[in-house]
This record gives sequence, structure tokens and C-alpha cells, in this order.
Amino acid sequence: MPTILGANTLSGGFEVANSLRFDKPSDSYLAKTFSSAGSTRKFTFSTWLKGHDTSVHGSTYFFVGNINGSSNIDAIGITDSGIQVSINSATEGSLNSTALFRDLNAWYHFVIGVDTEQGTASNRVKVYINGTQITAWDTETYPDQNYDFTGINSTEAHNVSYSDSEHNGYLCETVFIDGTQYAADSFGEFDETTPTIWKPKNVKGLTFGQNGFYLEYKQTGTSANSSGLGADTSGNDHHFSVNGLAAVDQSTDTCTNNYATINPLDNYYNAATFSEGNLKITTANSGGYAPTVSSYGVNSGKWYAEVKYVSRSASDNYSMIGVRSTQTANTNYLGQNTNDYAYYSGNGKTYSGGSASNYGNSYDQGETIGIYLDLDNNKLYFSKDGTLQNSGTGVSITAPGSTSLGNYFFSAMDYGNSVSNVYEWNFGGGTPTSISSGNADDNGYGNFEYSPNITGDGAAKSFYALNTKNIAEFG
Repeated sequence: MPTILGANTLSGGFEVANSLRFDKPSDSYLAKTFSSAGSTRKFTFSTWLKGHDTSVHGSTYFFVGNINGSSNIDAIGITDSGIQVSINSATEGSLNSTALFRDLNAWYHFVIGVDTEQGTASNRVKVYINGTQITAWDTETYPDQNYDFTGINSTEAHNVSYSDSEHNGYLCETVFIDGTQYAADSFGEFDETTPTIWKPKNVKGLTFGQNGFYLEYKQTGTSANSSGLGADTSGNDHHFSVNGLAAVDQSTDTCTNNYATINPLDNYYNAATFSEGNLKITTANSGGYAPTVSSYGVNSGKWYAEVKYVSRSASDNYSMIGVRSTQTANTNYLGQNTNDYAYYSGNGKTYSGGSASNYGNSYDQGETIGIYLDLDNNKLYFSKDGTLQNSGTGVSITAPGSTSLGNYFFSAMDYGNSVSNVYEWNFGGGTPTSISSGNADDNGYGNFEYSPNITGDGAAKSFYALNTKNIAEFG
């Protein structure tokens, strides 16, 4: 299986500008009912997917036909036991692979090509993941020759990101082809420099067919038209209506530039709740600690992130925001371990190795903390609602190479018994809360509330959004 970094950082090529962030608590999905049925024997569906979560409902179905049907739903997606293609609610065919796609921080590319007129059963439904066809299924039942799908490409209701499945993640480059069974190489290609890297390519030249559509998620409106989040740019004008989505759900986190989120796989002790594409974190209301951490760790360069301290459940103010470079599988608070550094809401002090130092002002719910991590000079700075703390004098931190993990991760946690805090992170690719100003880094990446550039310790410093393009240059 090719590398699942899913970000075109190693050579030039087709660039994807936007994705759409879906959120199960918001019941977010796109919906479309075609005015007439297309080919119910030949079609292809392709999409890039990041951040799927099957831990609650058990599935992330990213394309479903006949969603109102009681027994003839066609569904394509990931379940808690692997990839699944279910035809007519599995009565007419089902392909299941127990290969688990566990990396919720990577972009995966899925292509499902259908042609039931094929004489060989295994050619009637072909599934590709990151450019490689799945040929060994754990269970496989193919539709009969010349079978007509009753859900997908019918006049029944269709969903992109099924309204009844768990999806706290992103889709980009979502394509449906009516009348042709395409292979994966119509939608992507292997990187010339690093041939294990699968990347997207321009699909504008494909024949989309009668009901074909191309969702680039470039617009921000909420109506089913060319200005909407569900706008079809294939030329067919099969625009999708939106549910539980708004302009803020458009993201620049894509399969050609993968942005950091908070890592839902490092959540054993915390038992936090992740939503909004793993950018909104609700810590557990329990007596234990355990910081949540970013999906990327870095050991060089200058990096910026913002975290909004949305709310707290306690009358006392307990929040720790900062960076971490120790093993995360423990219940120590952020700043308790050596080489962990935290800015504490209650008194404005910084903590490391369990020791407190005077630093800045206290902060509270509703305020945004900026984290400036300078690994070229091993300094750490914090801002509160855009105001740099401690008169711009940074906290001296241990060089990454001398820490136990060799990298620093952005982090936040509550600090108190029976406390539940809510945080919204912004690594530059998007955030659950609307940005009123809009600031990019010096490479043009990111959309931040406050500037990534500061004067720290008497020197002008430029910090960068935490994405794969910048990591390839600075990390």
C-alpha cells in the first residue's frame, strides 16, 4: 500500500485548494436527488478522505444512494471493521475488507468503479485505495451480471457523507462519473520523485456523464447553487444542498497540503470528545489529567497555532495550554514533566517540570491563546487575544534533540478535578469559529485571527502554519 501521507509536498503537480469539514454532532452532510436516473450499471465514485471516526456509530459512509429506502440502500464507506461496499443493503452484493484505516490524520483516496455488464464477477465492482486496487477481500459477493443498482444514480435521495454515519473529518476532490467505470489512475498518480506517494491530478478532462458531478468545495454559500458549499463544477450543475454546514466548514486542509489537527488516536487516558474535524476538543469531566496533542510533532523551524478557550464547566479557572515533548500515555498534567511547557489560565504563570514561573496575565473562557514555538532558538512565546505576553520575552525550552521524543507537540488540557473544558484549535487550515480578521504566514498559508509574526526577545520573527508544505521547507 502506498504511503498515506496524502500530501503533494515532494514535487510539483496539481494543487487542491479546499476541502469540506463534516461534523457528526452537527449532523452535517450534502444531499441531492437527480431528476432522472443515469446509468445504474456503470459509474465511478472518487473522493479523498481525512479524519474518519467509526468509534461511536461504527461507520463513515461517504456516498449513499436511496437514503430513504428501507431495504435497498447502496452505500460506500468505512466501518469499524474495514472498507465496505454494500449493494441493495447487502442483499445484492457486499465487499468487505478487514484492513483498518487507523491513521485519522492522513488523507486517503478511495475510488469505486462499477460495471455490472462485465462477464467476470470481480470486474463488476473495483475498489482502489491510494492508487492500489483491493483484490483480496475478506468477504465478497458481487452483483449479478447486468444488475441495475436501485440506489446509486437513481432518482432516490443521495448523500455525500451519510447523514446517519460518524464522520468528524474532511472530504475533498469528490467526483461521480455516470456511465463509465474508471480506474484510480484517472483521478490520481504516483509522485515522480517519490513513487510511493499517491497524489491527485486534474479531473476536468473526464467525461462526467448525465448525472456526474465534481465537488471542489470552493464556494461558501449554504444554498444548492453554484455559490454553495455543494456546488458542482463539472458543468452539469448538479448542486447539492447542505445540512449542518456553514462557510466556516470550508477548509484549506487538503490532500495536497495536510494541516495538523489534534490527534484523536492519543486519547486513552483523557477520554476527551473530538469533533469538528478533530479541531474541537471537550475534555473529560473526571479527576484524571492527560493532555491532548497535535497530530504533528516538530523539531526545527518556527511554528504558530491558536487555541480558543471556549468554555469551562467549573467555577474555578483550570486550563493549561502549551507544548509537550514527553510520552503522552500518562496522566500527568501539562507542565508537570520536564520538557513540557504550559501557560496556566488561573494565574498566568508558566509551568515546566512541575515548577511555576511568573510570565503573563491570567486568561479565561472566550479568549484566544497564541502559541509561538521557535525551535531555531529554543524559545516559546504566548499571546492572549493577540497581545504578546511577558513583554515579548520568551520561555527558554530544551532543544528537541535532548528531549525523550525528539519533537514538540502543541497541547492543551483542563487542570482540575471534575472539570470539563472546551477548546477550538486553529493550525491554519480552518477552525470551528469564524475568523474576523484573517492572517496568513509569510508563505501565504493559514487563516489566523492574529498575526503569526512577532518581535520576540528583541528580534522580528516569522512563524508558520503547521502543514506539510511548511514542514517540507522548515521541518
